[in-house]
Amino acid sequence: MDVLYIVVPCYNEEEVLPETSSRLKEKMERLIESGKIASKSRVIFVNDGSKDRTWEIIRQLHTSESLFGGINLSCNRGHQNALLAGLLAVMPICDMAISMDADLQDDIDAIDTMIERYHNGSDIVYGVRSKRETDTFFKRFTAEGFYRVMNLLGANTVYNHADYRLMSRRALEGLAEFKEVNLFLRGIVPMIGYNTDVVYYERKERFAGESKYPLKKMLSFAFEGITSLSIKPMRFITALGGFVFAVSILMLFYSVIGYFQGRTVPGWSSIMVSIWFIGGLLLLSIGVVGEYIGKIYLETKQRPRYIIEDFINQESDLDGNEQE
Repeated sequence: MDVLYIVVPCYNEEEVLPETSSRLKEKMERLIESGKIASKSRVIFVNDGSKDRTWEIIRQLHTSESLFGGINLSCNRGHQNALLAGLLAVMPICDMAISMDADLQDDIDAIDTMIERYHNGSDIVYGVRSKRETDTFFKRFTAEGFYRVMNLLGANTVYNHADYRLMSRRALEGLAEFKEVNLFLRGIVPMIGYNTDVVYYERKERFAGESKYPLKKMLSFAFEGITSLSIKPMRFITALGGFVFAVSILMLFYSVIGYFQGRTVPGWSSIMVSIWFIGGLLLLSIGVVGEYIGKIYLETKQRPRYIIEDFINQESDLDGNEQE
């Protein structure tokens, strides 16, 4: 039987962790009893520099149940880096890994279908929201717009898919080949290739605590993904620059014709509008180009994407002995 590891990034999740661990324990025990996964399967919580009792709770869970393990990062590195740390840490000891958030919005029952698709030959199975009835109109509008804009600007993402997915060990090894510091896993994973499938589920409301992705952070996340995976914004600036240049040539002809026709008095409004428009366009262009230069700067430094301070996990070896 195949070994499954569930990787759950956590940042200040003390309110929801007891319930999350309880539900995951029940699900894992059922999967093991039904013979769908091996008894060596585990749940790994990744503490991303939490400021509350998250790591303390993870250690208590590990002490009381061998099913649970934990990874403690040395400091807060962000959701994507925490998720990557967990996936790469379990890669050598699992046959497949499922990543999910700790807030219980992802439907745990979808795990069964993911495993079935894996056994049918899929290396990557995406968990995709079937509808957004629990979201407000504003949240639904901005979230759906997020995916459309991302794909429009060249970031190849799966519509309505976050980070709830199953990956085989082969797919994880492919993920490990991507070395960039600026991580956007929703765009990187589709680049791996291999056989993929989709499982639809209804996303629930957050069980407890506050959302880690308010509008400001979601916009920053979208911009990070676009500039990390695509150069279309720079091409858009080039096209816009060409358009403005063409308009300026037309204005030149218009001015020359106006001179010979005696219409040489310039309008104050047209001058001011032109100055503000060109000035704003230049600042925007410099800002976008600067964003790419900043990413090049970070990539050339080759700083570690994360540092693991502690990894607690208990797995059974081939002889059935427990080892830490």
